[in-house]
Amino acid sequence: MGRRRSQTELTVRWHDGDRRRAPDDLAVEEPLEIHLDGALVATTMRTPGHDFELAAGFCHADGLLAGAPVETCRYCATGSAVDTAFNVVTVETGGRAPTPTPRLGTTSTSCGLCGSTSIDELCDRLTPLAPLDPAPDLAVLVRVPELVRPHQELFARTGAVHAAAAFDLATGEATVVREDVGRHNAVDKVAGHLLLAGALPARGLGLFVSGRASFELVQKAWAAGFGVVVAVSAPTALAVETARRAGIVLVGFVRDGHANVYAEP
Repeated sequence: MGRRRSQTELTVRWHDGDRRRAPDDLAVEEPLEIHLDGALVATTMRTPGHDFELAAGFCHADGLLAGAPVETCRYCATGSAVDTAFNVVTVETGGRAPTPTPRLGTTSTSCGLCGSTSIDELCDRLTPLAPLDPAPDLAVLVRVPELVRPHQELFARTGAVHAAAAFDLATGEATVVREDVGRHNAVDKVAGHLLLAGALPARGLGLFVSGRASFELVQKAWAAGFGVVVAVSAPTALAVETARRAGIVLVGFVRDGHANVYAEP
């Protein structure tokens, strides 16, 4: 659907004593309720667009599907799609997924794990990934940000959203790019796209994130089967520990032809 992802507001701009009014594009942020087989599992603040991918990717990353295939995704569940302003999505497995345990509270745009279960429980359901053969080429990985940048159209207009992308490990070319006010939402949208396309686990693909690499983003990459995570900014210590546990190549500070490798098999 063509949901509005930005809106124009009149602002006052000041520069070196010069004050003038000018329009500015702002990213839209709205709540999305995610239901699994009719049960509410989370409410997240997100940029509208690719909502089915977001909901499916979220359920997959949290282990709520437990291997059950997604049959359909649809708006509503608590009323008509129009009545709920297209802010409620139901992921349906025909009852094959276990009865979900909802997260507590609203997931913010900065933290996707608030109110969730322990880190050990999240990681214990995943097994380490097989080493990549051939190993990823750093000369390719350092080019990924510049190859993704032309696809960051919403960021170019607003400067207020994160990007995530699946990219080809051999060429660095982006195959799926998603933007959102929440970095975890952007990753869920990418993983959800691949899930609904029957393309998980994501062997042969890497995951790019436009900001820092937090524990949660590495965990989501692990759940989706990405063997490489490339981040423009730094990882956290827990993200590095998790990447090593997962067998993920984690590369940070990827910019201007430079990179730091924090984890590799």
